[in-house]
Amino acid sequence: QVPLVESGGGSVQAGGSLRLSCTASTYTYSTYCMAWFRQYPGKEREGVAAFGRYGRTDYADSVKGRFTISLDNAKNTLYLQMNSLSPEDTAMYYCAADRLGCLSGSGCYDRGLCTYWGKGTQVNVSS
Repeated sequence: QVPLVESGGGSVQAGGSLRLSCTASTYTYSTYCMAWFRQYPGKEREGVAAFGRYGRTDYADSVKGRFTISLDNAKNTLYLQMNSLSPEDTAMYYCAADRLGCLSGSGCYDRGLCTYWGKGTQVNVSS
């Protein structure tokens, strides 16, 4: 079990920033690939950013240049720094982890077939 707990969501105006955190209960670096997803109402979850076991990162085209994913090994915490937010970023954001991989091209990232999920944190961006 790798319980994941997200935090940092909230409401912000367009152009603003938020930093999401995902804390894992077990040691994750070099063991698990970790990623952020988001889900719009009535839609399937989509990959936003992923942090591979050896430091490689992937981003959805819609967030490149605005979002940054990072991992604090000492704190077992994954971050998603979100800048220049727009109303289109309004969604529920989820953290996920998978031992086999979660980068673009994996079942986890492309189809949401990740082993562990957090319960999500809501992000609302107003215009």
